Amino acid sequence: MRVVSLVPSLTEAVAVCAPELLVGATDWCSHPAGLEVPRIGGTKNPGTGKIAALAPDLVIANEEENRPQDLAALRAAGLDVMVTEVRTLDQAVSELARVLVRGCGLARPDWLDAAETAWRELPVPAAERAAVVPIWRRPWMVLGRDTFAGDLLARLGVRNVYAGHADRYPRIPLDELRACPADLVVLPDEPYRFGADDGPEAFPSLPAALVSGRYLTWYGPSLVRAPGVLSQALAGAG
Repeated sequence: MRVVSLVPSLTEAVAVCAPELLVGATDWCSHPAGLEVPRIGGTKNPGTGKIAALAPDLVIANEEENRPQDLAALRAAGLDVMVTEVRTLDQAVSELARVLVRGCGLARPDWLDAAETAWRELPVPAAERAAVVPIWRRPWMVLGRDTFAGDLLARLGVRNVYAGHADRYPRIPLDELRACPADLVVLPDEPYRFGADDGPEAFPSLPAALVSGRYLTWYGPSLVRAPGVLSQALAGAG
């Protein structure tokens, strides 16, 4: 098999299981560390000609991270493109199994079973907390309905206050974000790199949980450690 991955999470999943299969990945595919494969551009602007020249048996993509026109161009070039949809943890597990087993011809990895166990054995949260979850500023954007990150947070006892919004990633003015009934603000370090000096100051009345975007938004081997890493970060917000 020759596989090109257009999604950092899927790149890591394949590379951990069978690195020899990967013949191309995006510029944003940063895990595992030291991954040495040809780079084919970004997730939103992949070089379709470069990908075709690599002659992959399979291109793996995601309906949210990759543009339909790019995937259509790859199919028009005669390539087999497998597109994942991940809106919940359960979907992530089933889609990872589909890509690795059916798409790449691999055995179901032990780490996928370990991830399921880690999330299934989470203790029941003592109390639910409501949170605003920004993912961008200038303009401010937050998690809305039907998101993988929102599902993970809900399993950890954090209710996204915009989970009922009509948009999945709505733009909300800062004054409205500050006025909404929330117990904390959750600030991931991707896609926008929120940090101690960039984000919490915008919400002076709320405790801030600075969380790893990799553990909040990536689906792959990181899911094994995600419950513990995220729980610790959320607990630190009081």
